[in-house]
Amino acid sequence: MYLKKFLPVIIILFCITNCFAQDTLEKKNRLTDKVTEKFHVIKGNEQVKDGFYQALYKRKIAVASGEYKKGKKTGVWYFYDQKGVLLQIFNYSKDSLRYDAREDSTSDFRYMLDKEISANDKITKPVKIGGRYYGFLSYLMFYKTPFDPYIYGTGGLVGVVELLISPMGRLADYKIRVVSAYSDYDQTTNFDVRLLKEEDRKFIPATYNGEPVLSRIIIQCRVTASGGLDYF
Repeated sequence: MYLKKFLPVIIILFCITNCFAQDTLEKKNRLTDKVTEKFHVIKGNEQVKDGFYQALYKRKIAVASGEYKKGKKTGVWYFYDQKGVLLQIFNYSKDSLRYDAREDSTSDFRYMLDKEISANDKITKPVKIGGRYYGFLSYLMFYKTPFDPYIYGTGGLVGVVELLISPMGRLADYKIRVVSAYSDYDQTTNFDVRLLKEEDRKFIPATYNGEPVLSRIIIQCRVTASGGLDYF
């Protein structure tokens, strides 16, 4: 008798849960040779992410995790490096940076300000939401060697990504220089920043004594066997 009384409620709850589960589809996409993303999209509109998102390094180490709601990141997201070390925590609902890991001298990232800096000046670097691994993958993904890497090879080639960040926290210029240690190969490619997504053009600007200033981010990279770029 007790079971019969609650059976209709159980059936209704099951149907509601099942209907919501069918509203999204799980998708996978390769971002780089080593990073794959898993996410859900709205059924019937597969361009809109909705639900849990995760980017995985070598399919096992999370480098980004969080929630999408109707195509927009929401709530608290966590970003890691390829070893699983936490780099950044950002709350998209409150547009608030909760944590950004300090860098040491071994970092392949360098920062420049168009200012003369003294010991008494207070400086903050520009920050990309997404951390120093996942957050910069988009800029590496745009590059491919202008020659066939399987014929000519990529040994000795080194890439340098340079991003110019305005005092408003906008990406103003984006270029990649590739040089060879074994030849006179030296090529710089300039990219149209309008080709990037809006979130990839947005930064927390550098500051000089409390005032936002123009800055540059320099990233040392390696050229992969497939002719793309990756971190060292």
